[in-house]
Amino acid sequence: MSVAVESLKDSKPRVAKTGTSVPMFRSRDERIAAGKALRDTVPRQSHANWKPAVNRRDPIDILKESNQDRVPELVPIRYGRMLPSPFTFLRGSAGLMAADLASTPTTGLRVQASGDCHLLNFGLFATPERNLIFDINDFDETLPAPWEWDVKRLAVSFAVAVRDIKLSDKRAQAAAIECTRAYRERLRELSTMSPLDVWYDRLDAQTIIDMAPDAEIKKVREKTVAKAKQRISDYLYPQISEEVAGRRRLVDQPPAMFHVAQEREPEHQAIVREALDQYRLSLPDERRVLFDRYSLEDIVVKAVGIGSVGTLCFVGLFFSAENHPLLLQFKQACPSVLEPYAGRSPYENHAQRVIVGQRLMQSASDIFLGWTRGRNGRDFFIRQLRDMKMSARIEEGASAKQAMLYAELCGRTLAHAHAKSGDAALISGYLGNSDDFDQAIGEFALAYADQNEKDHAALVEAVKAGKIEALVEQDLV
Repeated sequence: MSVAVESLKDSKPRVAKTGTSVPMFRSRDERIAAGKALRDTVPRQSHANWKPAVNRRDPIDILKESNQDRVPELVPIRYGRMLPSPFTFLRGSAGLMAADLASTPTTGLRVQASGDCHLLNFGLFATPERNLIFDINDFDETLPAPWEWDVKRLAVSFAVAVRDIKLSDKRAQAAAIECTRAYRERLRELSTMSPLDVWYDRLDAQTIIDMAPDAEIKKVREKTVAKAKQRISDYLYPQISEEVAGRRRLVDQPPAMFHVAQEREPEHQAIVREALDQYRLSLPDERRVLFDRYSLEDIVVKAVGIGSVGTLCFVGLFFSAENHPLLLQFKQACPSVLEPYAGRSPYENHAQRVIVGQRLMQSASDIFLGWTRGRNGRDFFIRQLRDMKMSARIEEGASAKQAMLYAELCGRTLAHAHAKSGDAALISGYLGNSDDFDQAIGEFALAYADQNEKDHAALVEAVKAGKIEALVEQDLV
């Protein structure tokens, strides 16, 4: 074993409360060498392999198990949203993939991981300074864990999405390789920067526009940025609210958005206001002053996303004294899907786990981010609803060229998120300058895409056989 790896084993790490560790080496070169030496025990090509374990659990059983903390009435919506394609299935099955990733090779180096790192969990959103940046935007499953798990899930999401738009396996593999290459090369660059410069680094909208390789892509990106800037409360709330008896009320759109039953509303309002008092205490003092300028006017239950459907989510409509609207989303936080394999969070409140992880991984975060615990023991994190938030949807007909360019953006962004909490030099030393790791992940992504298709087919069959109830929302229209 090399001196560098012995140094890695013997050094005393500085351990943050998040559970990530940064071994204290005297130079970047020593950490690069230590990372490189890890290839002796975990060859980069070993990441190419995917073969389900002989005792792999039934994917339907794992999906059912993940409903434990969900509202039973909303679970059929979750299954209905997973049914349309292998890609929608992948979005809703983070727990299933976490179980599979736990059986794959890892170097033992940990970062603050996303836990649900697929391409639609990246996108544009507004910073507190009202600048538009591109970053990871979903942290429900975040937890300190092996860095490889995020890279593999992201690469698989590109392979599955490219297949979904009827492009070839060669294109699907190329997209997976591209996001991995971008991750590897950007992490190498970040490993040469000071921790403060890494923390300040961000990918803003204008930089993305300037990175466009031609006039056509530049025009598409400019249009996307302009559209994102309109996705704010002032534009949204008139579309989802109406005046009832002189008050502004959010519009019922069952089963996706609805008020609680009238007889339960007084109790519900009391619970919500109690939770708001606790949420307020999670905010920094100066943010409490801002929050106190708004009053709750109405609140509805909302079924969000795919993987989150069934967990409790509320949208609250607030107004200032001068009737300026504010929309806040209250989202239930459950134990991370990574927890059975990566260990428990140091935070008792899972919403706090989410918020701390988000602040650690993102370049900038929503000023209203906070957490609370409901009277019944459920944890909730709070943020603004749609504050210029927008994700690219390459699974809805993007070209191969657009998929490759988006893969580059996501790979670069994930590298930055990992560099903030982990040791970029150690991971970079392992990855190296060649494309050996990229190619291995490309192979893995295609193999796991095949597995994902089989698991999706199992869900379709379970619904047809009546073993699972699925509610397809368009059937209600």
